[in-house]
Amino acid sequence: MTFADEVKNAVTPRATLLVLGVLALQLLFIASYVGALHKPKPTDVPFGVVAPQQASAQLVTALQDLPGGPLDPRTVTDAAAARQQILDRELDGALIVDPRSTRDTLLVASGGGTVLAESLNRIVKAAELPQHRTVRTVDVAPASDEDFDGLSSFYLVVGWCVGGYLCASILAISAGTRPANRRRAVIRTGVMALYSIAGGIGGALIIGPILGALPGSFWGLSGLGALTVFAVGMITLALEALTGIVGIGLAVLIVVIAGNPSAGGAFPLPMLPDFWRAIGPALPPGAGTWTARSIAYFRGNAVTGPLLVLSAWAVAGTAVNLLMAMRRKPDAAPTTTGPEGGTTPA
Repeated sequence: MTFADEVKNAVTPRATLLVLGVLALQLLFIASYVGALHKPKPTDVPFGVVAPQQASAQLVTALQDLPGGPLDPRTVTDAAAARQQILDRELDGALIVDPRSTRDTLLVASGGGTVLAESLNRIVKAAELPQHRTVRTVDVAPASDEDFDGLSSFYLVVGWCVGGYLCASILAISAGTRPANRRRAVIRTGVMALYSIAGGIGGALIIGPILGALPGSFWGLSGLGALTVFAVGMITLALEALTGIVGIGLAVLIVVIAGNPSAGGAFPLPMLPDFWRAIGPALPPGAGTWTARSIAYFRGNAVTGPLLVLSAWAVAGTAVNLLMAMRRKPDAAPTTTGPEGGTTPA
């Protein structure tokens, strides 16, 4: 056999397609991460303005017209309302104008991302300087000293997501990409649920009591972790049931390539380009990161939407797995040799 024949036999069309698929994932990984994170800049950041009525509209217009459009300013009635809207995660910052002096107050929330808080501080100080006014910054939801740049929640969610699709991949490799029957599908779902609970509690234990990296409810984070792992695991199992081993790559595409850079972890959502900002909240890493930060720093506010997103992924993945198991043809009954040399059902 010639070398060319050996290559032809070794490199099958299926293997070629899989290798090309991996190459495509590699290039998409580079394009997604670099595209999302190579030049972060705040754009249309929800921002409150508290000022005397006669100056409020003019100040809002001035902030709206800043070069590059970093802020999306809107009038807020008073400082207490501005603070509450930041804690409710409706605003990322607010400027409180003091008409009795030349010193104003900027409210930020570094718990939602220290990079964004620092950017708001820089933008507002530069805007106030020509007016001969100064600004003092008050952090109403400060990130923990043990949570550098507010990244711990993001890494926690990334770990949960990795665990979800790795567990699903192992189940597929060891027992087949599609459950043999409905009972096997239910068993597989149960295994994923138990794994998810263990992963959620384990992650919360490490990030909280052991390392002290995140404050907030231990059981709240544990529940979030269990839901995140289960959602990612079940959607991975669903993709595997639909497409075979290719489903692992599709899960990586959704969760890692599209989900991680758009999650608002390294840079909060208002600092990402439009495409990644749009898809981030709809994907498990983004929904999980937002919820983890809300539990840790914002009294658990504004989590209904992200939890519904994670639940939708979990329900969709579970439903597809069960439906694919129901559609699978039952295995033929084993046979034994009969007394006349024929075969009879075993």
